[in-house]
Amino acid sequence: MAKAAISLLLLLLSFTSETLVMVNGQKTWCVAKPSSDQATLLANLNYACSHVDCQILRKGCPCSSPDNLMNHASISMNQYYRAKGNNQWNCDFRGSALIVMTDPSYGDCIYA
Repeated sequence: MAKAAISLLLLLLSFTSETLVMVNGQKTWCVAKPSSDQATLLANLNYACSHVDCQILRKGCPCSSPDNLMNHASISMNQYYRAKGNNQWNCDFRGSALIVMTDPSYGDCIYA
C-alpha cells in the first residue's frame, strides 16, 4: 500500500506546470474570493507583489483601473500563481483565493 502511495505521489509531482494549469483541458486563473475582507485583500496584494512584478498595476498601466483592492489583489495573486508554476497550492492565500476557468481579463488588462 505504501509503495502504491509513493508511486502515485511521484506521478503527481512529475506533472509539468503547464499540465497543472489545465482543468479539464481549460486554462485557469487565480483570483481573490469576492467574500474576502479589505485587510485580507491588502495582505494578499502586498505578499504577491513582494514576490512578483506588479508594474501592471501602476497608474496609467492597463490593469490600474478600476483602482480597488479586489481588482489589484486578484491581478497580483494571478501574477504570483503564474510565476510559481500554476499550482493549486500557489492559489490559496490562506483560503481567500479561487481558481477559475473563465478568463478574468478585461479591456486592455490581460491576465496572463
